[in-house]
Amino acid sequence: MKRPISLVVNGEQHDVLCAPNVTLLEVLREQLGLTGTKHGCELGECGACVVLLDETPVLSCLLLAMECEGRAITTVEGLKRGSELSPLQAAFADAGASQCGYCTPGMLLSATALLAKQATPSRADIHTALSGNLCRCTGYHQIVEAVESVAAKNTADSHGSSAR
Repeated sequence: MKRPISLVVNGEQHDVLCAPNVTLLEVLREQLGLTGTKHGCELGECGACVVLLDETPVLSCLLLAMECEGRAITTVEGLKRGSELSPLQAAFADAGASQCGYCTPGMLLSATALLAKQATPSRADIHTALSGNLCRCTGYHQIVEAVESVAAKNTADSHGSSAR
């Protein structure tokens, strides 16, 4: 039996009807049309479905939509700043960190959460944060470089602002 729930996705409230066994992934893609979040393994092993729930990366394929009622959900579509890419999205593009692009939304969201908690993570921190996201195309080198470039800019910005 379907029940109404209210979800806050990318800063906007959405009222949807869903059955108790429907995952957040299904609601995002099928009811809200946010197809950036990908169906991958649907076993919680690949990270293609990562979204942020209250700024924490979660696997939307393993999370029931009803568990998310009233909580802040961010998808890859919510990373843009108006019509501009986020610095991390731009860094991925500049570094060639996306080839087929299937893993990219999950990588971006995992990296976004890392950079929100730790503006200048080490390479080991980046590897740990992305360890739940599988990529079959890039070998991870460009992905890690993209995250490092944003972290380096964060370092430069923090040094520049402290000198003022």
